[in-house]
Amino acid sequence: MLPTSSVGARGHGNGALSPRDAARHTAGAKRHKYLRRLLHVRQMDFEFAAWQMLYLFTSPQRVYRNFHYRKQTKDQWARDDPAFLVLLSVWLCVSTIGFGFVLDMGFFETIKLLLWVVFIDCVGVGLLIATLMWFISNKYLVKQQNRDYDVEWGYAFDVHLNAFYPLLVILHFIQLFFINYVIIPNSVIGYFVGNTLWLIAIGYYIYVTFLGYSALPFLKNTAILLYPFALLIVLYLISLACGWNFTKMLCSFYKYRVK
Repeated sequence: MLPTSSVGARGHGNGALSPRDAARHTAGAKRHKYLRRLLHVRQMDFEFAAWQMLYLFTSPQRVYRNFHYRKQTKDQWARDDPAFLVLLSVWLCVSTIGFGFVLDMGFFETIKLLLWVVFIDCVGVGLLIATLMWFISNKYLVKQQNRDYDVEWGYAFDVHLNAFYPLLVILHFIQLFFINYVIIPNSVIGYFVGNTLWLIAIGYYIYVTFLGYSALPFLKNTAILLYPFALLIVLYLISLACGWNFTKMLCSFYKYRVK
């Protein structure tokens, strides 16, 4: 069985869950379990989370197969272990500090930038995107014959995190080595390299998001999630023709934030 949320879950004899099992499978109970494990570091499987991060670059399909196994073994679509989120937060903090160093920010400016990036760019925007995708997938992509199934919000948020991680590494880590010496100087090579990294990063986000929802057999027309690729390519070509430097814009925006 693949990661779905069944309204008519299997149960004991008459097809209904026992009161004890029903309480254990509510969204509130799952959320409580997730937050409780967030406070107990020893209960987190960081090795497995690191494995997922590696395969999000080399073979993201394998990561989503793990969601299938979780459904079969734990009857849970979304992650029940916050280790991936913790490691992602560490990556975000380290890369943002690196950005502060590259942009020659002071200590307090870097801390302010870090708070903005973590709570607004990552958490805030992530909640909005996950909620939007959760609504769209349940409203328009669920097959008519499978109305007993729906996409859990937690799964939508996990798909966002999976897609966000490669984007973070490309734009907030790999790009750091090119900013001051290649990208920022006003030259054709500068905005070509910078905008190409943006193209790869956002393209990866779109692709990994598509894989997440296409893995659900009760969804239809998931190929529409790849349509933004066309707009991305057009915007990329226009940026090269007009000499727009997305990385330079990002750096200016970061500096404006911490004033």
